[in-house]
Amino acid sequence: MSETFPSDVLEDTAGLLSIGDWLRWTWSRFNEHELFFGHGSDNSRDEACHLVLQALELPWNLDPVFYSSRVTSVEARRLATLVRRRIEHRVPVSYLLNKAWFCGFCFYVDERVLIPRSPIAELIDDQFYPWLEQTPARVLDLCAGSGCIGLACAMTWPQAQVDLLDISPSALDVARINMDRMMLWDRVRALQSDLLAALYEEEERPRYQLLVSNPPYVDAEDMDDLPEEYQKEPQLGLAGGSDGLDMVRPILSQARDFLTDDGILVLEVGNSRFALEEAFPDVPFVWPEFKRGGQGVCVLSARVLDEYRLSFSRTSDRAG
Repeated sequence: MSETFPSDVLEDTAGLLSIGDWLRWTWSRFNEHELFFGHGSDNSRDEACHLVLQALELPWNLDPVFYSSRVTSVEARRLATLVRRRIEHRVPVSYLLNKAWFCGFCFYVDERVLIPRSPIAELIDDQFYPWLEQTPARVLDLCAGSGCIGLACAMTWPQAQVDLLDISPSALDVARINMDRMMLWDRVRALQSDLLAALYEEEERPRYQLLVSNPPYVDAEDMDDLPEEYQKEPQLGLAGGSDGLDMVRPILSQARDFLTDDGILVLEVGNSRFALEEAFPDVPFVWPEFKRGGQGVCVLSARVLDEYRLSFSRTSDRAG
């Protein structure tokens, strides 16, 4: 921590009267305490804007003419508390506010789920062009967490039926909060499942044109090096074993069982891309390039999953 300011600087807020005052002060404190940014912003200025403006129920693109508007005493106390928790306890802003934005939608989040930040959002905005050949009738969000990916797909395709699967009952409780807020109960269901296990038990096996999964994929070395902010998230949603592929292998071996012949699997593996390509050097993974940043998402057609199914099954059996 920097010694530029006295230790009681977080208590010295009496002179902060306007929105602009709080934006500047919060930005300065974030710079002073060298926080880690990675949950929706990558710098102290944007993080300060997110916290202050969202806490005041204002838009991110607030016209600067309003920066001189006065903050009430109640609002000031709330802002001071939030800034202290962000700095002293390294709580991510999305948890402080119970808000995270994904594909233009505001999702409820808390410590039961990972904070949405997947580059898959860009693929949803582009309707998975050019890999998805038709408007999907059914979509599966596997390892759904807050449900942000599946629910964003449901909003993108108003006729699609969407299933959200996750092993964590508490994560599914959060997903159901978002289903309720988005009024999607008639087209979306949330099921507890260890990967795809629950679908194998259904009387009629569902088939999806689109199976999207953002499973735990952080390898053991990276887990040991996670910043304190990421350690606030549920480790169940992050840890992917020694090479990051513990959940990825069974998904690759089983996904074809639930895809239509023209369906696709979209699978996020992050930095474990290199381990994945090393494990399956012959598989023609397609890696989309993202204009808005991000990497480590692959696309596989049902045809490719058919062609390499034996390879996926063998490695999955050995891993188990």
